[in-house]
Amino acid sequence: MKLLKQMHIKNFLMLTLAGAINAFGIVFFLYPVQLYDSGISGTSMLMAQITPPFLPLSLFLAVLNVPLFLYGLKKQGAAFTIYALYAVGIYALSAWLMMDVLPVDVTLASPLAGTDLLLCALFGGIISGVGSGLAIRYGGAMDGIEVVAVIFAKKLGITVGTFCMIYNVLLYVVCGVVLHSWILPLYSIVTYAAALKTVDFIVDGVDRAKAAMIVTVRPDEICDALSAAFETGATVIDAKGGYSRSEKTVVYFVVNRFQVSKMKTLVHEIDPTAYITINEVVDVFSSNLSVQKTEKKEETGDVPTDEKVQTSSQ
Repeated sequence: MKLLKQMHIKNFLMLTLAGAINAFGIVFFLYPVQLYDSGISGTSMLMAQITPPFLPLSLFLAVLNVPLFLYGLKKQGAAFTIYALYAVGIYALSAWLMMDVLPVDVTLASPLAGTDLLLCALFGGIISGVGSGLAIRYGGAMDGIEVVAVIFAKKLGITVGTFCMIYNVLLYVVCGVVLHSWILPLYSIVTYAAALKTVDFIVDGVDRAKAAMIVTVRPDEICDALSAAFETGATVIDAKGGYSRSEKTVVYFVVNRFQVSKMKTLVHEIDPTAYITINEVVDVFSSNLSVQKTEKKEETGDVPTDEKVQTSSQ
């Protein structure tokens, strides 16, 4: 029952969409011209191309991914594993339908971009990145290599990102050796870069908020001015100067990128000596009682507040 409460119908619907989108990008842009996705997806594409025709891409997607997700069950949790297995299942099923059922020829060229490798690399990477990003955003994953990276990266003394990068570099080297050409693997790196950037946009949001830390001796006036200008609240934190040992106050305030300039002008009109740092915020979750902030550049603990915190709509 506890596990069922963690699962949501909306997540399954979005993971269905994610799997179909990912398959569309791979089948319609990358696979026909022998470009490669990253991770297990790219490995599956290579295996499908060098093995007999009766072994389809969808088979390798399932056979290579499912054991990895099951292996990571203890580390990642049951909810994530179920979501991930479902996403991969939809991905494999969609790839099979598009390649073997729909009346679309994807054997020699992309139905949409022909044999233009740059177009195929860019659009294949972007579309598959949308699918992968949606899968991550809604609790799952589209590639088992990420699970392996979480488990083994720390043991090897490297980061998860480094582990994935090393795997993909080795994958593209193998592709170059097998194909006796480096043109397609090099274009596959373009696909990888486009997909990574797209995943960031989908998971973190295109228009990220900005969190301002304002160190000032006139917090009340600054809070009043900011609240009046942006119709949002601010968090006030007591602080002490590290050098002067004088009492100061930190005002924590979240704005969107278009409001940063106005915010800085307002603050310095009130306190010209105010010290302002601005960090990029990935997500802002607000409620009547609290605000949870996930920042890209730094992680912070619980912030004590003396008033109800609200944020501007992004």
